[in-house]
Amino acid sequence: MPYYLYRVMPLGVQKKLNQFERFREASAEAKALRAADPPGTPGRVKVMFADNELQAEDLLGQVREAGPSGDD
Repeated sequence: MPYYLYRVMPLGVQKKLNQFERFREASAEAKALRAADPPGTPGRVKVMFADNELQAEDLLGQVREAGPSGDD
């Protein structure tokens, strides 16, 4: 399954930036883009692992619940 690189803008707008076969390349590209962004740049760069582009976009739109808090 490929790794998709997206910029998620305010109001949930998603812009596909690239696609990679390996996490290492996707992660390196995401880190380089984040480092190159000037302060105050709208949107966040996200890496998504999915079967296809449609599934990646669906996963980006889902709200994730916070993990458990407190002592173990």
